[in-house]
Amino acid sequence: MLTKNKNDLHILGETIKLGESKEVSFNLAKLHTHTPVDVPVIIERSKKPGPTMLFTAGIHGDEVNGVEIVRQIIAKGINKPKRGTTICIPVLNIFGFINMEREFPDGRDLNRVFPGSKGGSLASRVANQLITEVVPHADFVLDFHTGGALRFNAPQIRIAKGNEDFDIAAEIFGAPFVLYSKNSKKTFRSACNTMGIPILLFEGGKSFHIDKNVTNTGVNGAKRILNHYGMLSSKFNVSEPKKRCVFIAESKWIRANFSGMFKPSIIINEKVEKGQTIGNITDPYGKFNHFVKASNDGFIINVNESPIVYQGDALFHISTKLA
Repeated sequence: MLTKNKNDLHILGETIKLGESKEVSFNLAKLHTHTPVDVPVIIERSKKPGPTMLFTAGIHGDEVNGVEIVRQIIAKGINKPKRGTTICIPVLNIFGFINMEREFPDGRDLNRVFPGSKGGSLASRVANQLITEVVPHADFVLDFHTGGALRFNAPQIRIAKGNEDFDIAAEIFGAPFVLYSKNSKKTFRSACNTMGIPILLFEGGKSFHIDKNVTNTGVNGAKRILNHYGMLSSKFNVSEPKKRCVFIAESKWIRANFSGMFKPSIIINEKVEKGQTIGNITDPYGKFNHFVKASNDGFIINVNESPIVYQGDALFHISTKLA
């Protein structure tokens, strides 16, 4: 059971007592016009002590599905805990969100500079502030992401293999898939793990797009995690996942052998058989039609939805070995 909790929460220069609600500012920087850029951090504390749950999204400015999930958690009052504390940061990369870009203004990927430094690049300074001033207060982190541009991810939790507690938490969350993946260096997930703070990374949908099924999966998963730790208000119902999570030990990309116009013929989450036709690539002139075949039996966990592809482009992400 998570136990870290203090009567007074001192965070980002503010003090929040048990039973208080407060919106504090995560001061990122100033624009070149000297206009300050502040990210709202929404904090809700129960009168009853308990764990502290941190919800983050928008590390990449174009990943709006994650932002929508945390927005719904706040708007529906799911973040008002029965005990303990919730901290919600719906948009970490506010610069990218405003400009509908993935990176920071300095051209860096925020999720590749953790734990950051006080005297580094703009992205590095923001990462450092998050790691030093916010994350240490958390007992558990739910970080919401979205697939890359035009690549639609099936709702999935990503964790490193070999941690039974993470396996249990991922199954409680209840996404259709749990994908084992290594903690890449300098990512937010890696930094949290180094600090000994449990984190589930949720992926779903594609950039610049809000998908109802993906956001519902994310919100329901957050409710299940809160409920597991006795934090979810009794006014919310918690439903069991319709299907048990599929744990994926290994996966691969099926890539385009030809350039052309691409049409997938299967849907995300579908289980396919080796040799099954799952899409086709054509030319604009009606002279060429190449059928894309499944390389093996497996689940399709990502589909490239770009209508135009080039030779070597990733088309489908398919499981190759289940855990």
